[in-house]
Amino acid sequence: MRISTLMGYAGGFKEAVAEIKSLEQAGLDLVWVPEAYSFDAPTAMGYLAAETNRVTIASGILPIYTRTPSLLAMTAAGLDYLSDGRAMLGLGASGPQVIEGFHGTPYNAPVARIREIIAICRQVWRRERLQHMGTHYQIPLPQDQGTGLGKPLKLINHPVRTDIPIAIASLGPTSVATTAELADAWLPAFFTPEAARAVWGDALDQGTAKRDPQRPPLDTFAGGSVAIGEGKELLRERGRASTALYVGGMGARSKNFYNDIFAKSGYVDEAKIIQDLYLSGDKQAAAAAVPDDYLAKSALIGPEGFVRQRLYALKEAGVTSLNVSFIGETADERVAECEKLRNLVDSL
Repeated sequence: MRISTLMGYAGGFKEAVAEIKSLEQAGLDLVWVPEAYSFDAPTAMGYLAAETNRVTIASGILPIYTRTPSLLAMTAAGLDYLSDGRAMLGLGASGPQVIEGFHGTPYNAPVARIREIIAICRQVWRRERLQHMGTHYQIPLPQDQGTGLGKPLKLINHPVRTDIPIAIASLGPTSVATTAELADAWLPAFFTPEAARAVWGDALDQGTAKRDPQRPPLDTFAGGSVAIGEGKELLRERGRASTALYVGGMGARSKNFYNDIFAKSGYVDEAKIIQDLYLSGDKQAAAAAVPDDYLAKSALIGPEGFVRQRLYALKEAGVTSLNVSFIGETADERVAECEKLRNLVDSL
C-alpha cells in the first residue's frame, strides 16, 4: 500500500516543503497539493517537483470549472515533465459556493463535464490533433461561435507519459460510478471499511463493469488520521468537530452527501441528530453526538496492534493506497508517525 498525505502550508510554504522532503525519506509515496480558493496548486507542485526525488505529486484537487480541459491537460503534462514522470492529475467538482462565489462560473453538470475532460486530457497527452464535440466542450470552437479561425492542434511538446494518472474525488453514486469506469484513482470521504460496500458497492460495480479492461484496476485512497502508540486513543477526539461540520453543516438539509454517507454507514439516527444540532447553531453538541465507534473506525489511531487490524480491514475493503494525516505538534513528531506507519504497512 502506498502512503499519501495532503500538504498543508498554513505555517509557511517552505517549511511545509521541508516537511514533505522529510516525510519522503520516512516512506511517504504521494503528496496531494490542495487548491480551494487559496494559492493555486500547480505553482506549489512545480516547486515540489524540484525539491523532491521520489514522491508522486498530485493535485488534490483541481476544480474542473476553473480551467479549460486543454489547460488541465497541459498543466499535468508540464508537471509530469518537471517531475520526471511523478505527476498525478487530481480532479473534482468542488462546490457551488466556491465555483460561483469565487470564480463567477455556473456550477452545473459535474459528472458529464468530468467524463468529457478525461477524454480530452488523454487525447492531448497522446499528441493527437484535438477534436472533441461534446455537450459541454467543443474543440475546436465551432465556426459559428467565434472568429471561425480555430483549427485542430496538437500539443507541441512530447509528454513524458502519454497516460498520466487521473484521480477523482467523488461521493455520490453517479460520480463514483463514473470514477470507477474512467479514472485511475478514487478519493472518497468518510470511508470506513465496514460500511464501504453498503455505501458505494453498487456504484463501484456499475462503473467497473464499463471499465476498459486495458486499464489497471482503480486505485482507492482512504485511511484517516495517524497516531500509533499506547495511550493515543484520546487523539481520536480531534475528529469530532470536522465530522460534525461535514455531516451537519455541509450543504442544505435535503442535499448533504456527507450526511447521506454517514447515514448509510450505519449511523442513521446520529446523522439526523448531528445535522439538527448543527443547523440549530449548537456546534458543540453536534460534535459531542459523533459516535465514538465512528471515530475509531475512520482513523488509524491507537496501539500498534489496533492500527494493524485497521490496515487489514482497509485492504479487505478494497483500499489500495492510504490517504492519511499525521498527528503531531511538530514536524519531527509527524515524520515519526510516518515512519511507524511505513514499517507497519511493509509488515502486512
